[in-house]
Amino acid sequence: MHPPPPSASQYPVTGAGLGFRRALVPELRAAGAAGIDFFELAPENWIHAGGALAKDLRFFTERHPFVAHGLSLSLGGPAPLDFGLLGEIRAFLDAHGIRAYTEHLSYCSDDGHLYDLMPIPFTAEAVRRVAGRIRQAQDALGRPIAVENVSYYAAPGARMSEIEFVNAVLEEADCGLLLDVNNVFVNSINHAYDPREFLAALPRSRVWYFHVAGHYVEAPDLRVDTHGAAVCGDVWSLLDEAYHLFGPVPTLLERDFNFPPLPELVAEVAAVRARQRAPALRTVAGA
Repeated sequence: MHPPPPSASQYPVTGAGLGFRRALVPELRAAGAAGIDFFELAPENWIHAGGALAKDLRFFTERHPFVAHGLSLSLGGPAPLDFGLLGEIRAFLDAHGIRAYTEHLSYCSDDGHLYDLMPIPFTAEAVRRVAGRIRQAQDALGRPIAVENVSYYAAPGARMSEIEFVNAVLEEADCGLLLDVNNVFVNSINHAYDPREFLAALPRSRVWYFHVAGHYVEAPDLRVDTHGAAVCGDVWSLLDEAYHLFGPVPTLLERDFNFPPLPELVAEVAAVRARQRAPALRTVAGA
């Protein structure tokens, strides 16, 4: 039996973090990581790293808390789970003392890698299948995992709503939730639902940490999840609502390309931290 997912007082990390990307390593080595409470990496991008990259990674994992967010396990895919990859991930997590492992609630492969995150049909059959694969992954990794609510642009064959599907998977798999606030906002625009109602319907006890990121405005009714821009005002507001509902959950700022100078990213991480403290400050002020 696996231990239960963390409660609100048992998060794997604390504070405000930043995605650990190879392009940022030189600046982080030169300037240090002051103002960043934890990092998140994609294990597939580092498992086979050698030489200077491996030394850089070890330098940071020995000094800072890390979590891992997988890219290619394809939990919702039709092909069998890649147990070879799971074995490599387990060894990597153990070797670097990574505090938690998460994956996307989606699929990205069949007979080959699709290099994109595809939506799982929102059906009861898919719930049972994906939950079973999550339990298999947890067994192979020897630890509980969390899954991330993903952005999607079509819902083929849906017989449930997104929130019904996500909650059913969490319950059936008995796993944690990596709550991506930007994805909730993007989906709420693209699929015309209330993002605050979506947040309120999620199980607080299963949340491990949050993601927040920027996106691209394609049209008034179409947003594209890119992680290539600063967080916009609407997503900051939704993050405030998430803290109001769930408390000051650890939160990671994602940025995958179009990187600004490191001080700008650190300032955005600081803005996350300020918002984490705001609900507590409001409580004290109103006491």
